[in-house]
Amino acid sequence: MAGSAIRTESLTKRFGRVLAVDGLDLEVGRGEIFGFLGPNGAGKSTTIRLLLGLARPTSGRAWITEVPVGDVERAHRHVGYVAGDVAVWPQLTGLETLTYLGNLSGRVDVPFRDELVERLRFDPGLRARSYSKGNRQKLALIAALMTRPDVLLLDEPTSGLDPLMEAEFQALVREAAGRGQTVFLSSHILDQVQDVCHRVAILREGRLVEVAALDDLRGLGGTVLEAILEGPPPDLAGVPGVTGVEPIDGGVRVSITGSPSPALSRLSACPLVRLRSHEPTLEEVFLSYYEAER
Repeated sequence: MAGSAIRTESLTKRFGRVLAVDGLDLEVGRGEIFGFLGPNGAGKSTTIRLLLGLARPTSGRAWITEVPVGDVERAHRHVGYVAGDVAVWPQLTGLETLTYLGNLSGRVDVPFRDELVERLRFDPGLRARSYSKGNRQKLALIAALMTRPDVLLLDEPTSGLDPLMEAEFQALVREAAGRGQTVFLSSHILDQVQDVCHRVAILREGRLVEVAALDDLRGLGGTVLEAILEGPPPDLAGVPGVTGVEPIDGGVRVSITGSPSPALSRLSACPLVRLRSHEPTLEEVFLSYYEAER
């Protein structure tokens, strides 16, 4: 299957004076688990709505499996979607809802659907009005996965799930990618993205800040030093390479780009109890971009 699973060119969306998505150029490969990161209001959900054809771009273009997203009927044959806040028909049971959605899709792997029901510990016999937020998310995940779509667009898909079900979700995502399906995962749960994604994009105020593989992104983030000190920490403002300073219990956490020597020299002037260095986590990389912008 040649070509990209998701592609955008200068994709832009304005709501009046608000620029929600600003010239987005993105390409996601088939079989890739792609993380889409940003705080509330960054433009993540608007981007997904544009990819689904639920909103029209102000300018630019987008494709799903090389089908223009404006051709909604054709594009939606390749897509499964899970929103962060799922609405259901209250009078239908879970099974009736899945059956109805399956009929709309025109294709359902019924044995796989039943497997998903069991793995996610979902009770399909209850009326949808009685489902908790977590169970509504399970219903939406089953509905999206049971058609085995080429592309899964997931917008905060684990909202309301307990940790056990989040782990099961991660297993299902990895299995989908192993079958050649593409997963586009928009999430604020950075540990989850770090655990499953091949590449991530960071979005800020509608504009793409960075797209990179996780290992490359950590390399861009430099080094993190955690120093436990006797007494107050030194002033690290203006020290070359220091991009962020955060107080921790008994000391300070310092984010560094480039050589750590200047920061180490400043820290060593204080009585050190313990010093530890490590590669930055995805959360620390993510925050460093926003600190740099400020």
